[in-house]
Amino acid sequence: MTGDGPFASLRGQLLVASPVLRDPNFARSVVVLTEHTPDGAMGFVLNRPLELTVAEAVPPLAALVPDDEPVFLGGPVQPQAVMALGQFADPAASAEIAFADVGFLRADGEHDGPGPGPGPERVRVFGGYSGWGPGQLEDELGDDAWLVVPARADDVFAAPESDLWADVLRRRGGPYAMLALMPDDPSVN
Repeated sequence: MTGDGPFASLRGQLLVASPVLRDPNFARSVVVLTEHTPDGAMGFVLNRPLELTVAEAVPPLAALVPDDEPVFLGGPVQPQAVMALGQFADPAASAEIAFADVGFLRADGEHDGPGPGPGPERVRVFGGYSGWGPGQLEDELGDDAWLVVPARADDVFAAPESDLWADVLRRRGGPYAMLALMPDDPSVN
């Protein structure tokens, strides 16, 4: 791991891709970090809905999401692996909390439907995840590839058609709000 100071975990934070990040897997992406230790980091891209619906891809989870809810591409690592985050009124009902009241659905499939109760109130399903080896994320942060912003549950469950990248930058304010106005392709500006 790089850096001179003690390790500070960014678990529960958003990584917002800066314009210098050229990796097409992450251009204009917003990633929620669900794990960050000296051994590496893991998270999910929140703004890459796929054409595939949850009902088509993972029928057992269809009852937990709105009709026609897409699966989201969580990242380039193991894109065939299915993982789901939920917002829980009772965090103990999750397999593991990522931050606040947002955590992983249990693999045993024992979940009440959405709404009040021990089960998840909202669910987002991901194919794949984003991962970084030891020191890799810290190096990218040192290269200004990512902006770090506190995550909110509403970010994880933002409408598929929203422009989450711009919304989070506007929320951050100041020069970041101006960055949110940048077109996908600056050459067309």
